[in-house]
Amino acid sequence: MMCGIVGVLSRNPSALVEHSSDTVIARMASTIRHRGPDDYGYWTDEAGLVALGHQRLAILDTSRLGHQPMMSHLGRYVLTYNGEIYNFRALRSQLAASGFIFRGNSDTEVLLAAIESWGLETALARVSGMFAFALWDKQKQELSLIRDRLGEKPLYYTWVNGNLVFGSELKALLTYPDVSPDCSRSALSLLLRLGYIPAPYTIYQNVWKLPAGCILRIAVDNSSRHIEPQPYWSLRDVALRGATHPFAGSEEEAVEELTRLLEVSTRGRLESDVPIGAFLSGGVDSSTVVALAQAESVEPIKTFTVAMDDYRLDEAADAYAVARHLGTDHHEIRCTEREALELVPQLSTLYDEPFADPSQIPTALISRLARQHVTVCLSGDGGDEVFGGYNRYVLGGTAWRYMRRTPLAMRWLMSRMLYAVPPDGWDRVGIIAGRSPGISAAHRSVGVKAHKLARLLTAHNPQEVYSRLVSHWNPPNEVVIDGSEPRTWTDILNIWSSFADPIAPMLLADGLVTLPDDMLVKVDRASMAYSLETRLPLLDPSVVEFAWQLPMDMKIRGGTGKWVLRKVLDKFVPRELIDRPKSGFDPPLGDWLRGPLRDWAEELLDPRRLTEQGFLDPTKVRQRWRQHLRGTRNHDYALWAVLMFQAHIESRTRV
Repeated sequence: MMCGIVGVLSRNPSALVEHSSDTVIARMASTIRHRGPDDYGYWTDEAGLVALGHQRLAILDTSRLGHQPMMSHLGRYVLTYNGEIYNFRALRSQLAASGFIFRGNSDTEVLLAAIESWGLETALARVSGMFAFALWDKQKQELSLIRDRLGEKPLYYTWVNGNLVFGSELKALLTYPDVSPDCSRSALSLLLRLGYIPAPYTIYQNVWKLPAGCILRIAVDNSSRHIEPQPYWSLRDVALRGATHPFAGSEEEAVEELTRLLEVSTRGRLESDVPIGAFLSGGVDSSTVVALAQAESVEPIKTFTVAMDDYRLDEAADAYAVARHLGTDHHEIRCTEREALELVPQLSTLYDEPFADPSQIPTALISRLARQHVTVCLSGDGGDEVFGGYNRYVLGGTAWRYMRRTPLAMRWLMSRMLYAVPPDGWDRVGIIAGRSPGISAAHRSVGVKAHKLARLLTAHNPQEVYSRLVSHWNPPNEVVIDGSEPRTWTDILNIWSSFADPIAPMLLADGLVTLPDDMLVKVDRASMAYSLETRLPLLDPSVVEFAWQLPMDMKIRGGTGKWVLRKVLDKFVPRELIDRPKSGFDPPLGDWLRGPLRDWAEELLDPRRLTEQGFLDPTKVRQRWRQHLRGTRNHDYALWAVLMFQAHIESRTRV
C-alpha cells in the first residue's frame, strides 16, 4: 500500500509526553495526507519511547484489516510501512504452510509475519518490492528504519534534542517542535552540479535521506547520535558480481531470459484491488512495460501520455500508434504552456527541497490525469540506468576513445572552435544539413550537442568525462559562497577503478545516484502529490541483477542503447513504431526562460536579492543569465537549478 509514514523515537520518555505524542504525530502525518488519504493511524508504546503515524492509500486489502501502524501476531513488532511487496502471495503461502494464520489479505501483514518468523535480514532478502518502513522491536527496545534496494520510496530523518524524528517527506519533519534547520551550502553545491541532492544529504543541515538498500538501527540504550546506516543490499556488489560472473548464454537465450524475468516482474506489479493503468510515451521503456502488462490482462490496459505543444518534443502520436497496436484504452493530456507554467510556482512545495529536473512538470501533469481514472500506474522508469539508454553512454564512451589518442592542446583548440558558434547557430547548420538526403532527424538539432562535446574535449579521464556530461555548474563552488562539495557514492565506493570498460562505471554511477535521487524522486513526488501509486517493472531486483551480468554490447550496440530490451519489445511491437531519435520528457525550458518565465526568473535572480541571501555569487549567476538571454550559450539546466533553489528560499520565507 502506498502511504506516508512518520514517527519519533525518544530516549527520554517525558519528551513525548511533554509534546503530547498523538498531537505531534497527527500534525506530522497531516502534512503528507496526499500520500495516503484513505485512512490514518497513530500508535505510542506504553513507556512513551516511540510514537508512529501512518497515512494510508489503500491498494491491497482495502478493509480495516490493513490498518496501520500494525502489530505482529505475537506482539513483538509494530510496523508503519509505505510500499508494496510484489511477491507477498508466494511468501504468504510459505508462511501459511509453516502454520501461520493470517487475519487479512494485506502485504503489510505478510511483511510483519515474515519478520517475526525469519528475522529482519532474512525477510528483507526474500521480499521483492518497493518500500520504506519503520519497525519497532519491543523485545530489543530498538527502532529500525529500512529503505528498498533501489530507492523507490523515500525516508528522511533527523535528531532533535536527542530524539530521532523521521518521515516520508521533509515537510513532515519540519512540523516537529524545535526543527528549524539551516540550508546546507554543501548540499547546494551538489544541487548546482547535478540538479538534485543525492543521499544521504538534503538541503538542510543535519537532516538526512536514508540511502537505498540500507537499515538504520537505533537502540534506546545507545546514547550515540552518530549511528550510520548499514547496507543490506549493494548495487555496486551486484555490478561487480556481474562483471566477474557474466551471463554465459547466447544472445537469443539472453533475450528469452529477460523476457521471462520481465513477465514475472510485470505480473506481480499488476496485483491490485483498485484500478490500474500505465504511463506510455511510445519509447522503448514504457512501450515494453505496457506490452507486457497488456499481454497479462484480459481487458484493455488504461494508458496515459502527455502531448507537448512543442512539436520537437511531442511523442503523443508515437504513443498513440503503440497504444493502438497493443489495443490499450488510451488517454492523452496536452501539456499546454499555460498549464505547465501554472505548475511552476507549486514545485517548491511539491518537492520539499530544491529539485531541478525539468521533466518534473510533465510528470506531475500526467500523474494528475492518470489519477482521474486509476489509483495505480505502471511506469518504464529505470530502463535507461539499467540497460544503457542515455546518450551520454554512447557520447562519453566514444568521445573518450578518440580523446585519449588526441593531444590535449589540440582538444583545447577544438573546444574553443565549437564554443565560438552559439547553439542556435549550430542548430541552423543542422537544419540545413537535415534537408539533405540521407541526413536523419537526429542531426537537425545539434547546438546543445556541439557545446556538450566542447565541454568534454578537455577532460583527462572517463570519470571527468562523465562528470562534465552530468554537471550543470562545474565546479559549483565557484558560484556557491563558502560552498564545499561533499563526496557522493560514486566517489566513496571508488567505482571508477573497478571496471575495464569506461561505460560500466557510468552506468553504475547513474544507478547509485541519478536513479534514486533524481528519477525516482521525480516520479514519487509527482505521483504521490495526486495520491497515485507508481510501480516500476524494469527495477525488479532480479531484472537489475541479470542486466549487470550481460556484456556491454548486449546493452549498447551500434551507437544505440538498450539493445536487449529492444529485442524483447520486438516480440510485441513492430520496430518501425519505436525506432526514432530519443527526445526525452523535458519541456522547452530554454525558450520559456527567455519568454513567459523571464519576469519570474528575473525577480528571483535579482542581484540585490542574491546579495542579501548570501548563498550565491550574483556576478556569476547574472553572467550566465545574460548569456542565456542573448542565446550565446544555453544555460537552461544550470539556471533552473538556481531558480529552484531561489524558489525554495522564497517558499520557506513565506512559511
